[in-house]
Amino acid sequence: MTPAPALADDPTWWRSAVIYQIYPRSFADGNGDGTGDLPGITSRLDHVASLGAQAIWLSPFYPSPQRDGGYDVADYRDVDPQFGTLDDFAALMERAHELGLRVIVDLVPNHCSAEHQDFRAALAAQPGSHERRKFHFKDGRGTEGELPPNDWTSMFEGPAWTRVIEADGEPGQWYLHLFDSSQPDWNWDDTSVRSDFEKTLRFWLDRGVDGFRVDVCDAIIKAPGLPDWPHRTKGVVEPIDGVMPPMWDQEGIHDVFREWRRVLDTYDGTRILCAEAWLAPERAARIVRPGEMHQAFNFRYLEQPWDAESIRSSILSSLEANDAVGAPTTWVLSNHDVMRHASRYGYDGSVELESGVGADDPQPGRELGLRRARAATAIMLALPGSVYLYQGEELGLPEVTDLPDSLRQDPVWERSGHRIRGRDGCRVPLPWTPDGPSFGFGRSETTWLPQPSYFGNYAVVQQSTDETSTLSFYRHLLRLRADLGLGEGELIWDERSLERDVIRFRRGRTHVIANLSADAIPCPAGRLLASSVPITAEIPRDATVWVELDELND
Repeated sequence: MTPAPALADDPTWWRSAVIYQIYPRSFADGNGDGTGDLPGITSRLDHVASLGAQAIWLSPFYPSPQRDGGYDVADYRDVDPQFGTLDDFAALMERAHELGLRVIVDLVPNHCSAEHQDFRAALAAQPGSHERRKFHFKDGRGTEGELPPNDWTSMFEGPAWTRVIEADGEPGQWYLHLFDSSQPDWNWDDTSVRSDFEKTLRFWLDRGVDGFRVDVCDAIIKAPGLPDWPHRTKGVVEPIDGVMPPMWDQEGIHDVFREWRRVLDTYDGTRILCAEAWLAPERAARIVRPGEMHQAFNFRYLEQPWDAESIRSSILSSLEANDAVGAPTTWVLSNHDVMRHASRYGYDGSVELESGVGADDPQPGRELGLRRARAATAIMLALPGSVYLYQGEELGLPEVTDLPDSLRQDPVWERSGHRIRGRDGCRVPLPWTPDGPSFGFGRSETTWLPQPSYFGNYAVVQQSTDETSTLSFYRHLLRLRADLGLGEGELIWDERSLERDVIRFRRGRTHVIANLSADAIPCPAGRLLASSVPITAEIPRDATVWVELDELND
């Protein structure tokens, strides 16, 4: 399948595209088993098209034991039966392209599932074998190899190494896993690993996909010798004493990205690569140099608290870093790994993005969080570059903070000894209708993660006819963004942009003002295009407006 003609005529579509992330387990359930699937997604794609997005990004739908929400891939070139079949994927592709939506799929190159056939073969093979060289198998330290090969820790807490039992029944080598023990890291120094991933790229490109979002792409190459690193690497990764961590952002990653880009460039249309790399803007910009990836997520921007100076500084540094290499900046506020921004802005100050919230933890202010989230979205959608939206944010969905701990599925919950609740709260299935089984998610009364009773208040059907709803607000902003061409062009800071608690910038004749101060401020003269809350002559606190300037003031 190749892209429909309507999708193939814009080689730079990705530079300003709005891309909507779909987490398949939680978008829509087509067969009534309580878990989302590909037919369910296909049946609801008109919602994404009507929102104003240009593409969708599908989180993993591949065969997986689901130890880490599908990011533990057992087979990169098939569909997990719980999500459907390859025929269902073809139907999804066809429908998406009919609606003018491009399709980006997840690629998970740093690690696989322990159930992948290559890792099973490695466990059965001898130390030093080619099967084991596809992964990072090492002898342990200590007098009898009883200690891990180095001091690296897992991103999911605990050690980054697990010891195996060899064929003779005795403890033997250790294997590396930067995440869960069920997710062994591939060894990208092995040429067969590289060639097999090229086959995976071509498998999906031949089926018409328009690109790949590349998971943990900055970790695929490790420093030679796997030296010790006695530091934590949570959040955006930066050098310590001038040295990058040996498991992140090694120079060899760029050789791989250039190889992949050459593969994509042999296909018709513009197929793209988007990097998930928790790096500072100047490091992430190196990934989007000419001939490498097209986009890199801007996690430094996502991490900013509700603070004007921090947000303004992040916008400046992000644009400067990407402009230097001729790449657009990619903006994002929520995804499947972090607390929904409608909840994290309900706290004052920074929060632990991936730690989760339980019923006995301090709770975010729901009304305050949504008010600030709408204001933050109005800032983001006025910025030049590409934007990623996470399913449900257009509904103003909050983080689910009262999930029963017994139902949590994020592996960090167990690996942390029940200290860190993890990311399940942002992955609860969407509400489509205000009532009925699972709020219209599917025919089942129950869902793989339980929906709270208040989710019906956020339902798509309920918001679609309410002009004041968050869904209507998103549709309005996205329509304006397209009509005004805000995804492209220059950002000009207002001469008063150094006000501590107010953000002011211009996009052509559109003046964007975000008031993060404690007091209302005057709204400039001109035609009000959009506002995150109802306003009159003043912009209240925690609000953003778009105003078309009078011609004399241009």
